[in-house]
Amino acid sequence: MKLLIIQPYLNIRGGVERVILEIAKKYDATIYTTEYDKKATFEGFKDIDIKIVGKDVPLADRLPYRASQGLRYGYNFYNMKVSDDYDVLNPHISPSEWIRHRNERVLWYCHTPPREVYDLYSVRQKYRSYKEKMLYAAMTGAYKIIAKNIVKKIEHVAANSEVTKERIKKYYLKESTVINPGIEYEKFSSEGDDRYFLYPSRFVVNKRQEYVINAFKDYVKKSKGNCSLVLAGTMSNDPEHLRYVQRLKKLAGSSKIKFMPNPSDKKLIELYSRATAVLFAAINEDFGIVPLEGMASSKPVVSVNEGGPKETILNGKTGFLANSYSEMAEKMAYLAEHPSICDKMGKAGRARILSNYSWGAFFERFDSLAKQVAKSR
Repeated sequence: MKLLIIQPYLNIRGGVERVILEIAKKYDATIYTTEYDKKATFEGFKDIDIKIVGKDVPLADRLPYRASQGLRYGYNFYNMKVSDDYDVLNPHISPSEWIRHRNERVLWYCHTPPREVYDLYSVRQKYRSYKEKMLYAAMTGAYKIIAKNIVKKIEHVAANSEVTKERIKKYYLKESTVINPGIEYEKFSSEGDDRYFLYPSRFVVNKRQEYVINAFKDYVKKSKGNCSLVLAGTMSNDPEHLRYVQRLKKLAGSSKIKFMPNPSDKKLIELYSRATAVLFAAINEDFGIVPLEGMASSKPVVSVNEGGPKETILNGKTGFLANSYSEMAEKMAYLAEHPSICDKMGKAGRARILSNYSWGAFFERFDSLAKQVAKSR
């Protein structure tokens, strides 16, 4: 099967990029993208056929960074006519699904409808100037109209979780099939406990690192506080993201809270392997690869009781689901003081990953849908 992957950018290390890389390897697929920075994303992409596509959009460079990005992505995918031979087009991050405007046989693997357009719109707007707010209001209004018309034509939509499935139905009035991503659990293991809590996620406002910082401060007050906190993840040059990190560092104000931007894959796996427990606090996360990687590393995971982690974490068995940062702090203290419980939960988490989140299980379902779409010609 000739599969072409469509993705706006390959310039960070995140859960989406991990999924794209696995699909590309499985199908020996070509990836069409407008941005590729091989030093900033996963090393495995160097072995994939990647084509840089798209044209500059007049006046786009005069807009704020994120608005400029959105305009360029939308314009290029909306107008792109694929000339290469293919059986299935497989877009990922929005608006790559706009490829359906001029092309057929599309299987969209939706990681989420764009959250700054929908459920996180007000959160994003809160940190923008008045002029930026007016600009983004106009752009998101236009986006919603175009997207709804395009998505209804897509042959099949796959969602990465039940949370994403509900968003697709709510915002696009489109049904979808849930296929949870897998992980390469063979890469992860536990190498001990160096007495720190780890929150590994991109430094963006929806990952809500401030929640974990507040939980850690509460943990220090409520217990002996003999563990530190490590915040590790991709940090881009997006001005909004940089301002967010500065706010986080000001809030942290402690030598026991360490920031580790842009760790290598090897370093991240090492951080997982020696953590006491893994934390997660993203706002109503679509799915969440971090809890899976934490469990694959035989570590208990303490997450907010929202979104995808509610599907993957077994509360009280492989970790905990917290309803406030104060409750997260209590669970952190409990785990720090009970290493045998950490070990038991970690082993249960590892067993859950092996049983439910392999790439073999993912591709069994994905391949079935791809064949259906390929036959729709």
